[in-house]
Amino acid sequence: MTPRRIKEEQEERILHAFAAKSKNSRGRVWPNDPPCDVRTAYERDVGRIIFSLDFRRLRHKTQVFFDPQNDHICTRMEHVIYVNYIANTIGRALGLNADLIQGIALGHDLGHAPFGHTGERVLNECLQRIDPDYHFQHELHSLRVVDVLATRADRMSGLNLTFEVRDGIASHCGESYRETCLIPNRDKQPDQLAAGAKNHGMPATLEGCVVRLADKIAYVGRDIEDAVRAGIMEYDELPAAIRSSLGQSNSEIINTLVTDIIINSRNRDAIVLSPACGQSMQELLLDNVERIYRSDKIKRYEKMATNVIEGLFEALHQALADPEKLASSDNRVFRAFNQYIAERNYAADLPAAQKIVDYVAGMSDSFATRSFEDIYWF
Repeated sequence: MTPRRIKEEQEERILHAFAAKSKNSRGRVWPNDPPCDVRTAYERDVGRIIFSLDFRRLRHKTQVFFDPQNDHICTRMEHVIYVNYIANTIGRALGLNADLIQGIALGHDLGHAPFGHTGERVLNECLQRIDPDYHFQHELHSLRVVDVLATRADRMSGLNLTFEVRDGIASHCGESYRETCLIPNRDKQPDQLAAGAKNHGMPATLEGCVVRLADKIAYVGRDIEDAVRAGIMEYDELPAAIRSSLGQSNSEIINTLVTDIIINSRNRDAIVLSPACGQSMQELLLDNVERIYRSDKIKRYEKMATNVIEGLFEALHQALADPEKLASSDNRVFRAFNQYIAERNYAADLPAAQKIVDYVAGMSDSFATRSFEDIYWF
């Protein structure tokens, strides 16, 4: 019996009845990918994600504070690691599949734009000005990254991940801060993950639901910690009721929320926060919006990020209008963009705007800034 088969049998014995089992995966985009004798299907997905170039670039992408000079400010890479740890803590306590959780958690932000949610918003606005039917959402672009843009050692397009990991990535972004009871949509079918859908709803697995909630837990307290380091606020400025119910530090907030979820979700086909903790987390998230995300310092960062993203999009869009000029350009940015397009087997009818989004969304904060400077300053 192979190591993989042994692991699959262990999953049947150890994991909860509601957990996703590796051998029951609903398959990959290209089903002729032979199974590994050592790793389960979800273990292979984790490997494909962490060895991708897109994963490496997360260490230079913004979480909240753009291109931070402070080494202790959270980056997108650290965020996905925190999500993975928090989600696995919950998942293991509930008897869920840790490998599936890890794949979703580590891959959920692969398609995030530079400069965090500001970059996402500006890219979407650039697309909307071209065609109101175009849109950019980082969770859907993350699915595009793993399905189309990322490459493996054999140069195949896409990582060819399992349905369950792809679904968790596409469905990780909650519709509102009010979510306290996440029930998996087990009727969801693989063809529902077709590119272009604006909303994939609730994940198809409990593991995906765990990551969806862990994503909020990972940033709600850490963003406060970073805001304190950046001089935006102090811990004692948090509302007293929130400090009393959730805790006075990031670690206390995480512990309170994780413990509450485990207690309220045990032996249920749902991931649940108690009404009290759910209300407190919602209030804290809304407080972060006012105190941190709308602070003067963040607004100054947003202006810089907006100029960079809009400038890049406009310059690349103009360049694509004249392919011959683009191909002969001496500018480093245009040469790199032309090479990027040449290396991808894009369909002939793919809109130019999508090529620009693919390129810009894959940039790190620092690379986007340097590219902007190379176009407009030199």
